[in-house]
This record gives sequence, C-alpha cells and structure tokens, in this order.
Amino acid sequence: MASTSSTLFSLCSSFSAHCKISPTPSLSKPLSFTKPNFASSFKLPQKLAFSSSPSLPQSATVPKVSEIDAPAVAEPAATQIVEVAKEDEPKREEIFAVVMVGGRQYIVIPGRFLYVQRLKGTNVNDKIALNKVLLVGTKTTTYIGKPVVTNAVVHAVVEEQGLNKKVIVFKYKKKKNYRRNIGHRQPNTRVRITGITGFENYPAVTLDSIAKSS
Repeated sequence: MASTSSTLFSLCSSFSAHCKISPTPSLSKPLSFTKPNFASSFKLPQKLAFSSSPSLPQSATVPKVSEIDAPAVAEPAATQIVEVAKEDEPKREEIFAVVMVGGRQYIVIPGRFLYVQRLKGTNVNDKIALNKVLLVGTKTTTYIGKPVVTNAVVHAVVEEQGLNKKVIVFKYKKKKNYRRNIGHRQPNTRVRITGITGFENYPAVTLDSIAKSS
C-alpha cells in the first residue's frame, strides 16, 4: 500500500510541474453584440429594383378630369310614341246549329272545323252547303226543326281529305288455328264552318210559346 501511494504522489507532482493553471480572467468590459447589416452588403441590381409607388418626375403634372378633352356624346333625340288605333274587329255572331251529315249529328259553330265522314265528289277548297239543319240557337232565341229547320243552311269549306287513326281488326277461332290481324283507316273530310243562314223566317221557340203549348 505504501508503494502505490508514493507512486501516485510522484505522478501528481510531475503533472503539476508541467501544467500551469491560470486563474479566470476578469471581464472589465461587457460584451456587445452588433446586428449584421445585410442591406449594405447585398444590393439588388438596378434592373430588378422596384418600389411600391411609382415616382413621377417633378416637371410632369397630372391633368384634372375637367381639363381632359372628352369626346362629345350626342344626346339621343326624344322619341315620340304614336299609338296606332287598332281597327275594331267585327264581333262573331253567337250562334250555333245542329246539323246531320252521313247519319250523324254534329254541333257546329261559325269559324270552327270538324271531321265528318268522307264526302264523295268534293275536293280541297270546295264550298259546300249542309241542308239538314235540325236546330239553330242564338243568344236570345232558339229555332227547333220539325224535323228540320226549313230554309236553314250551314255553309262550309273543305280543308282536307284524310284518314282516321288505324283500327286493329283481330279475328280468332279456337281449335282451328285461325288468326287474322287486319288494320283499317276510315276516310274522313275536314270542313270549316263559315256561316249559318236562312233561319230568320222560321218560327222561333220562346218560353211563352212553350207555356201555351203545355
């Protein structure tokens, strides 16, 4: 144990002889930190330099709005509104009739058209007269035929010769292997009513006459 302690002491003494430990120096002045100036060291080229607001030369002056010679705008001329009086169209007479054509009865009104069974011997734009007038009615009076209104005529013009919609005729017999599918289109004529005349001299039916007859 004595030998080891002596060796350690000799090593420590030799180490202290070679190394000299100096005390910490005292700071007489406080340390100061300066902010680096990057703007002075780094400058943009003149072509790339820009500013937020463009600068105008001192000699240049901006003219006022009133001083600018604006183009003269011609004011539109006052338009005059002229009201064109529409010609009074003749009122259509409120009248209707019941006429028989081809075994069927139709209610006809001037100015309207209807489809009837094919009228043989007529062409488009032909004028026709329907004589079987069963009844004529106006806004105030009624003319009832017995069976027809004498001298009453319904005038019309043929507008079109056509066909009705197809009707399927299907025939079938059971246990006979018999089936027939046939389509049929009935021919028709479209006429437009132009007027009703000739009923004025026929005795009209009124409420008083009905009461007397009853």
